[in-house]
Amino acid sequence: VQILLKLWRNGFSLDDGELRSYSDPTNAQFLESVKRGEIPVELQRLVHGGQVNLDMEDHQEQEYVKPRLRFKAFSGEGQKLGSLTPEIVSTPSSPEEEEKSILNAPVLIDDSMPATKIQIRLADGSRLIQRFNQTHRIKDIRDFIIQSRPEFATTDFVLATTFPNKELTDEDLTLQEADILNTVILQQLK
Repeated sequence: VQILLKLWRNGFSLDDGELRSYSDPTNAQFLESVKRGEIPVELQRLVHGGQVNLDMEDHQEQEYVKPRLRFKAFSGEGQKLGSLTPEIVSTPSSPEEEEKSILNAPVLIDDSMPATKIQIRLADGSRLIQRFNQTHRIKDIRDFIIQSRPEFATTDFVLATTFPNKELTDEDLTLQEADILNTVILQQLK
């Protein structure tokens, strides 16, 4: 991702965005990371672990002037219409990869009870697919993520549905009560 940082007399802006004051502690921390040659946390979240090219322009002799709006093509995400719960269209790159995620963090399944498959899109861009009983709880999904990817054990994250985008705050609900059977769940870092 290409990002342009412009330094002004009264603050800085990113990619012709709004002026950000130097006195704001969050902005000061952002600039301090840049000075140390590090990618600021805000930009790391923006690119989800991808590569960032940060260009800088010095306009410190000038006051910030809001740029004229230019036409910008739609750059958001599309959503599938017509179904309350999205179907899982993408699969892991190989059956071995799906098997590996199931073997790494076993979830005890009672075959005599109804089951469902949940696809989990992790914050690092990877995916996990796991079978659960419909009586498993949302906190069981959280535990499965931590067992599968121990690096998330000390990370503060939430689980959310894709469409409509809703945070799953009550982790004591069963998957059936939360109405997330055969769906895609997003892991979002706080």
